[in-house]
Amino acid sequence: MQRESKKEKRKRLVRYKEGAEMYSMGMNKFQALAKDARAILKIDRMVLVDLDIFDEYLETFRV
Repeated sequence: MQRESKKEKRKRLVRYKEGAEMYSMGMNKFQALAKDARAILKIDRMVLVDLDIFDEYLETFRV
């Protein structure tokens, strides 16, 4: 039951720093992958990454 509540609370949009920590990678690599995935949303000076699109893009690298 606790597992289900964690899935529901997962954020959809994150900033670069938070996303890099979530995916255990450097911020520059996360930024580059997010840009390649076209998962970036810019609102004024704030940049957000759509994790649904980002996850879908990462799956293309599966071997």
